[in-house]
Amino acid sequence: MLKQIVNYILDLGPAVFLPALMIIIGLIIRMKLKKAFTSALTLGVAFLGMSMVLDFMFGAISPASEAFVNNTGLQLNALDLGWTPLAAIAWAWPYAFFIFPIQIVINLVMLGFGWTNCLNVDMWNVWNKILTAVLVVGVTGSLPAALVVAGIQVVFELKNADLTQKQVYKITKIPGIALPHSMGLFAVILAPINRILDFIPGLKDLNIDAAKLKQKIGIFGENHIMGFIVGILIALFARYDFKSTLTLGVQAATALMLFPMVAKLFMQALAPISDAAGEFMKKRFPGREFYIGLDWPFLAGQPELWVAAIVLIPVILLMAVILPGNGTLPFGGIINLCFIVPALIVTGKNLLRMIILGVITTPIFLYVATTFAPTITKLGRDVGTIDIPANQLITWNGMEMPVFRWVFSQGADIINGNIVGLGVLIAWLALFVWYYKHMSKREEQAEQELSTNA
Repeated sequence: MLKQIVNYILDLGPAVFLPALMIIIGLIIRMKLKKAFTSALTLGVAFLGMSMVLDFMFGAISPASEAFVNNTGLQLNALDLGWTPLAAIAWAWPYAFFIFPIQIVINLVMLGFGWTNCLNVDMWNVWNKILTAVLVVGVTGSLPAALVVAGIQVVFELKNADLTQKQVYKITKIPGIALPHSMGLFAVILAPINRILDFIPGLKDLNIDAAKLKQKIGIFGENHIMGFIVGILIALFARYDFKSTLTLGVQAATALMLFPMVAKLFMQALAPISDAAGEFMKKRFPGREFYIGLDWPFLAGQPELWVAAIVLIPVILLMAVILPGNGTLPFGGIINLCFIVPALIVTGKNLLRMIILGVITTPIFLYVATTFAPTITKLGRDVGTIDIPANQLITWNGMEMPVFRWVFSQGADIINGNIVGLGVLIAWLALFVWYYKHMSKREEQAEQELSTNA
């Protein structure tokens, strides 16, 4: 009965569920009902508005990507269906409901002991932890191992939210918000590569974001102009006719122009809640800061994110063709949000570096998607949520945090004698220690810059 109630609430979607939760939080922190309701409803409008623009852009770009694939004659046996079928598989897992108390309890314990300052209200993305657990079961056959790894993921997500909060604020200017989304953990791989770029002459001091690009190239740096140009290029790759090429250009221009407009609604919605939460917590926990953890779309107003994502589409398709051993046919996840969101944070909106990092790390996404394809296909058939043809494999090019999921699945397989898996797990943990120190310094620098500019 309880499971059915929770599933019903989650089926409402983030545009309804999160505002309802925000009203409750607002009343707890002593906001007036009118103000709490207005802020929460604006948040729902922001999520739904961003979802509409995303759907519009994906609907425009995906057919062009499919046409490009068809033109190249790619013969790859693992079809990338994007995140939606994976979410369906995750929600259908018989033990999915257990992940909710795991996330809530871990978050409250860490808050209580001062191990995190992030209250993650993004219950919809519990499915990310469920998917990790499902993949661990697929590799190890162990339910306890799957639940343990899901709990470990919750801890790392919260710690990463703490490690990036000030940097996220510098990008968005939305106060009191953090990013505990699982895709943020791919930054553990991106950060050391980005650091290496600091030592390359001519590149280390080159910081190109949308604003600086606009200063250098004038009108061509405008969001809608950049969108139009990139849309035209994608259409040319797809061999569209003249009319369809111009249409895709205008569609891409529309999306890039609307993203910042919708993103402003997040600030309008969250600023009053953030202020009230700050005052509430200061009285009860002097000297501590608390942040509300949300899903990634509050970052979606950054044009660098979308320019990099669209520019990388032909790169992803090209690498799918030339990489030996790749079996993934990019399609549903061709706009790789799971890369561009952490890349935006790690590079501080440096568009050139985001593209460079994308070129370097695209093989990781393709190879992990290929590796997990048999497991995902078997699980998809077992739960029966989607109809998979007999000789077809399914996968997801994004996989949110491909390295984390592969490493911890292999590491958990130590119960079956996988010594190599334990080795890669130790290596990842060592890399995270470096990442933790590196990002902590960046957080301090960001805080100092914010204090200076206040």
